[in-house]
Amino acid sequence: MDGGGARLNEAARDFAAREVEPHAAFWERERTFPKEALRAAGAAGLAEVRLPGHLLVEACEVFEELAAADYAFTFALACHAGAAGVLARHGRDPEPVLRGDEVGAFCLTEPGAGTDAAAITTAGRSDGDGWRVDGVKAWITNGVAASVFQLYAQTEVGSGHRGIACFDVRGPQPGLAAGPPYGLTAGHAMGLSDIHFENCEARLLIPPGDGFKAALRSIDSARAIVAAMCCGMLGRGLEIAVAHVKQRRAFGRPLAEFQALQWALAEAATDLEAARGLTYTAAAAIDAGRDATVAAAQAKKFAPAAAQRHLATCIQAMGAEGLRDHHPLARHLACTKMAQIQDGTNEAQSLVIARRLLA
Repeated sequence: MDGGGARLNEAARDFAAREVEPHAAFWERERTFPKEALRAAGAAGLAEVRLPGHLLVEACEVFEELAAADYAFTFALACHAGAAGVLARHGRDPEPVLRGDEVGAFCLTEPGAGTDAAAITTAGRSDGDGWRVDGVKAWITNGVAASVFQLYAQTEVGSGHRGIACFDVRGPQPGLAAGPPYGLTAGHAMGLSDIHFENCEARLLIPPGDGFKAALRSIDSARAIVAAMCCGMLGRGLEIAVAHVKQRRAFGRPLAEFQALQWALAEAATDLEAARGLTYTAAAAIDAGRDATVAAAQAKKFAPAAAQRHLATCIQAMGAEGLRDHHPLARHLACTKMAQIQDGTNEAQSLVIARRLLA
């Protein structure tokens, strides 16, 4: 890793300890979107990790560090930073997003189109002077606060993926409205909501034909990032559980001396390293410009499932103490289920892997 990557990791670790971990339980309990923390992350340079010139491996390392404190905030920052990166790559000014003055959002999913991105029905049409868009997007991270939207829309009915383009839509403007924040099992710091677009002014960012390809590339990167975040959650859970069992005594000896716990934690540590291996293999392939669709699917399939399984083990090792909300373990465990659904379900990853395997 170069010096820049090491400095970013150190900055992320410090930011997580100072600005995320002390507040994450409050954000969840009060269902609060941490807009000021996004602004602070921008000031710390953490929103820059998706700009041209930064490797995805570096971004995954940063998001792994941050997710050790809170998955939901980190997912919000990843989407926000991703929006800045797309703007920069297509000649638009990312500075207001990088500073946190504007909040960015990626708008692909719809009420009737999730994993099947080619089925989107939000419409983009030329009005002679520019473009207008109409439709509803669902499950939009940062939706409750966003004003910079990268919107994927169909420009030609019946053309499938060939007609999909990406638009730069800015708010506030007439016809653009966020729905109420979703009530969820966990992850309220993501600020998830529907976004409604009615005859909204838009600027073409990625033309028809290239839009769908760009969306798929974004999804591969997002899957590696989600996998890295799950590594962060599991790593933190394992760290807390190990410290607890070394200190806590039962029947006259430390819990760490009981073989059943030793083996369970050893399995967790092994799967953590396996998840990191898959994650950073996928990220490195994307950085090298290689086809990483299967590698990203394998990382996304394995890491959230491993984190879910072994965070439960970590809680069990700590007994009732593991459930207290001044530890992040229960919050992390709930977010692993979200991670198994976001950016493509486990079943979708299995389909991607099987198609390539059996081709």
